[in-house]
Amino acid sequence: MKALFDQVSENCSKLVTNKYSTSFSLAVKMLSPKIRTAIYNIYGFVRFADEIVDTFHEYDKEDLLLDFENQYYAALHQGISLNPILNAFVATVKKYDITDDMVQSFLKSMKADLYKTTYKTQKEYDEYIYGSADVVGLMCLKVFVNGDDAKYNELKFAAMKLGSAFQKVNFLRDLKDDFELLNRSYFPNVDLKQLDTASKDKIIQEIELDFDLAFKNGILKLPVEAKFGVYMAYRYYRRLLKKLKKTPSAKIMDTRIRISNPMKINLLARSYVKYKLNLI
Repeated sequence: MKALFDQVSENCSKLVTNKYSTSFSLAVKMLSPKIRTAIYNIYGFVRFADEIVDTFHEYDKEDLLLDFENQYYAALHQGISLNPILNAFVATVKKYDITDDMVQSFLKSMKADLYKTTYKTQKEYDEYIYGSADVVGLMCLKVFVNGDDAKYNELKFAAMKLGSAFQKVNFLRDLKDDFELLNRSYFPNVDLKQLDTASKDKIIQEIELDFDLAFKNGILKLPVEAKFGVYMAYRYYRRLLKKLKKTPSAKIMDTRIRISNPMKINLLARSYVKYKLNLI
């Protein structure tokens, strides 16, 4: 039965999410059960593509990514894939009308990671972030609004800003690995060999602005099914940014800043209280 295979596929996407990101998994669990599966399916797709370009160093990454893309489009055409991650994602793409330009923009940024190591201009940087993060936010927004085009257009800008903020926090947190292991430098006009306080402060101010715009123009206006889960992810990343802000520039390049599990639980509890009291 195809229905059983689809369920297995969805379970695989959920497993990928839980194994690769405890923080994102926690946020997804705070979404309504009606939309959790679709968000797991989106995460599974973007996670696998990202894994290809970031970790499969002993394999031909370009061939793997091209094969992944070709399998996706074959599945989109046929309505099925024996790759359970793609099978689940295609079902979500069709159900929520995730447009092909989003998928193509995402894959374009993933392909850039195969050969591009530095981003020298703001335009290059913005284009990469749009494809790697903003469109993922838009895919999720498609699920959250469930066909309400007016709501989608109202919240589109905020969803992109939140995606940008999340990605930039990841860049700042992962500076050491990106620079030393992957030879990548995403922030334009920043010398990562000598990251100074002024450069770090400028990056953080940019991220804080993205967060503020996302919160005021989007999170507060999200449908009830999505609001608490997205707010939880927002609170987690803001706390991570706060730790990065307090960390000296030199130390950011020496370590990977994390949020402890007890702090995650504390954030969850405090966020839940605010949510129940209608403070968000």
